[in-house]
Amino acid sequence: MVSRVLVAMDDSEHAEEALEYALESYPDADIAVLHVVGVSSPMMGEATALALADDIESAAAERAEPVFERVHEVAPTRDQEVETVVGIGHPARNIIDRAGEYDTVVVGAHGADWSRAARRFLVGNVAETVSRRAPVPVVIVR
Repeated sequence: MVSRVLVAMDDSEHAEEALEYALESYPDADIAVLHVVGVSSPMMGEATALALADDIESAAAERAEPVFERVHEVAPTRDQEVETVVGIGHPARNIIDRAGEYDTVVVGAHGADWSRAARRFLVGNVAETVSRRAPVPVVIVR
């Protein structure tokens, strides 16, 4: 029986579908939504901004808020509590590091689209990496 589910979520449509899938498929489970900020980009934008912040945790929470607002719009349509968690750094590494605390991980097939080819080349496919390395079952939602 699945009692704890980790849903990785960015601001993509696939991530929102992953959350909806988790809520529908695991109605009795505790759901935690993880949003990771501060991943390096070719211009080091978000990672640099976080590194220069006086309070990194507060800055990360502020950047995660738009995604968590969407979580709170989707989740109340179901009668389920959803915990939100902010990670800092590389998304796949954050998900894999936390996966052992859960029974399963649910991720969208593709993240935020800023040129899929460039994203895959520069940071790898998060869903693919998580599915290969997580210590628990991983559901990839298309």
